[in-house]
Amino acid sequence: MTSFPSSSPALVVSVVSHGHGPLVQRLVHELAQCCAASVSRVVLTLNLPEAVPAPPPGGWPFVLEVVHNRTPAGFGANHNRALAGARERFVCVLNPDVALAGRDPLASLVQAAAQPGVGCAYPVQVDAHGVVQDSERALPTPAALWRRRALGQAEQRTDWVNAACLVLPQPVWQTIGGFDEAYFMYCEDVDLCLRLRLAGLALVRAPAQVLHTGTRASHRRWSHLRWHVRSLLRLWCSPVYRQARRLLAAQAPGAGTIGAP
Repeated sequence: MTSFPSSSPALVVSVVSHGHGPLVQRLVHELAQCCAASVSRVVLTLNLPEAVPAPPPGGWPFVLEVVHNRTPAGFGANHNRALAGARERFVCVLNPDVALAGRDPLASLVQAAAQPGVGCAYPVQVDAHGVVQDSERALPTPAALWRRRALGQAEQRTDWVNAACLVLPQPVWQTIGGFDEAYFMYCEDVDLCLRLRLAGLALVRAPAQVLHTGTRASHRRWSHLRWHVRSLLRLWCSPVYRQARRLLAAQAPGAGTIGAP
């Protein structure tokens, strides 16, 4: 289990808003209401100009740091800057379109992330109707994408998970180098998870649940679709992806995860 001095603060949460306004207001207040015992600091990055969340009566139960970007940055770059130099024992990447539904999922995520050999912990994600979302994915080979998108086949493996809600031990985050900022948007979570797995670390589903209300912007806007395709091409040409695919090809049929090299 990852060990720290008992005086070390527990968890820093990074939230990046790209004009998410009301969602951010709700999420930060939910963190204050549900997660005060788990969270010591929240870094809120406003990628576009918007109002800063008003504090609840009695003030915030954690340190709230608000970063106003003069120029919008990418998903990975924003989280890397927010978590640079973090002294907390664990770091959390949290999307503004996540809702906690009156519960504290972060306590279970921290507990799971503290176990030996864990690279990151993640919750079950459900939609507004309580249906479990497909946040656990197989290595996105062209064939796997075709089976899922065109044929509607369910994923058989968990090689990566989306970054809507992740908790990592701070030393792991620092050692792995956070997100690869070459991915402006899309696939940075795939790359992060593959690097964790190639380092011999596990992706662990914690006994926790969050409501994820987001939909993929690439389904709605051509600019996002271009970014998505560009990121996929970058991923497929990367040494990380090539190494992961070689290991996958060498595994026995039915293996659930990519093994360490």
